[in-house]
Amino acid sequence: MTNFRESITIREADEAEQEAVRSVMLEAYGQYADLFPAEVWKKYQDEIGNSVSGKGAIARLVAEIDGTIIGSVQLYPSAEAAYGRTDMGIISPVIRFLCVSPLARGRGVAAALIEEVVKRSLAIGAADLYLHTVDMMASAIRLYERMGFERAYEKEFHNGLHLVKCYRLSLPQAKRVEAAELIVLIRPEVGI
Repeated sequence: MTNFRESITIREADEAEQEAVRSVMLEAYGQYADLFPAEVWKKYQDEIGNSVSGKGAIARLVAEIDGTIIGSVQLYPSAEAAYGRTDMGIISPVIRFLCVSPLARGRGVAAALIEEVVKRSLAIGAADLYLHTVDMMASAIRLYERMGFERAYEKEFHNGLHLVKCYRLSLPQAKRVEAAELIVLIRPEVGI
């Protein structure tokens, strides 16, 4: 019998799936709605929803089982692309909006998404991979630490409500690829 993790497919999101991805994201992040003031939550909800079709991501990945999307993640080339911030000095890939449907949690979906992001970051020659999170996302933080991410205190900031913690994964075996190969690795549908 195939285990759950083996049946997960990680792939680039199709443009036609934007609504399904948005739905999974909002469902996954919905657990935090009561922890924010209503106006802040509405703004965050809008940011989550808009990210599905926004500019700047070099990869929008989904996890699926039997044709059903159960998770997603976005990869940006820098903090400027991810957050519109140049002050952080992060010019390495940044993970954003990692999420898993509540019905599929605890089965390795998030880890599989991160593993694919790591592969893609290595493929473009990145030496580091970053992400930001807050304390309320404690189970995600435990996963990041198990996967080797370490705090990058110098890249943290306050968003008015919370300390936004930064985690970095060093990618020591990073390799360089030619620009033409990079396009195919990040956006295989483009081709050459």
